[in-house]
Amino acid sequence: MTKKLTVVGAGLMGSGIAQVAAQAGWDVTLRDLDEAATGRGIAGIRASLGKFATKGTISQEDADAALARITPTSDLEAAADADIVVEAVFESIDVKRDVFKALDKICKDGAILATNTSAIPITQIAAVTARPEAVVGTHFFSPVPMMKLCELVRGLKTSDATLDASRTFAEELGKTCIVVNRDVAGFVTTRLIAALVVEAVKLVENGVVSAEDLDIACRLGFGHAMGPLATTDLTGVDILAHAARNIYTETADPKFFPPELLQRMVAAGDLGRKTGKGFYSY
Repeated sequence: MTKKLTVVGAGLMGSGIAQVAAQAGWDVTLRDLDEAATGRGIAGIRASLGKFATKGTISQEDADAALARITPTSDLEAAADADIVVEAVFESIDVKRDVFKALDKICKDGAILATNTSAIPITQIAAVTARPEAVVGTHFFSPVPMMKLCELVRGLKTSDATLDASRTFAEELGKTCIVVNRDVAGFVTTRLIAALVVEAVKLVENGVVSAEDLDIACRLGFGHAMGPLATTDLTGVDILAHAARNIYTETADPKFFPPELLQRMVAAGDLGRKTGKGFYSY
């Protein structure tokens, strides 16, 4: 029997999750608010699959077949027959809660309701549903077709069966999973990168070191594939600032408070690669 996935949110993360699921043989519904948003998502998937086919990583036939398994829609009711729903909307607890309230009414019994949040506690999202045991965090990494890690995050009431099914799903998509047993704000990876980015920005802000040299230090001294400021540009300066503030709000730990430079960059629209300028110019 064909497995059915609905991805709510057709942005960079949502379209990436839809792509790898379709490549793994899942029938995927990709939902966003309007046809323009889903169109951008499908275009991104088509381009990504095309690059893999050009490089010979997959055949053109497999790329075409994967694309054919993805159905765009603006109707959330399309999630009614999904076995798994992965929410990948804006990183706001209010927005996510609204989505999960609606999914709780729409989705069939036994469906897994997963959130791709990188920092918001799962328990707070699950609390608006009548099935908190079926809610789990599946934090994929960007770009999803390339990055191998998936954080599986337990809420207070997430069941073992839900966690096990989520692991099976992520592993079918080619991911290696770690389990976060308590959904503290930021989980594991976002908590680590937020602390590193905040300190890195402070060092640059205070004139201790340039952004370029700080990233060189982390690459050559610590073996990081990318420095923290280049990572911030890739992820989105606004995304990292928002995640750090979420963790700070939850913990009141000053090491997570977004520095003034980070906040000013967000206000100025210097958000990294997606706007052409962040800590570097693109």
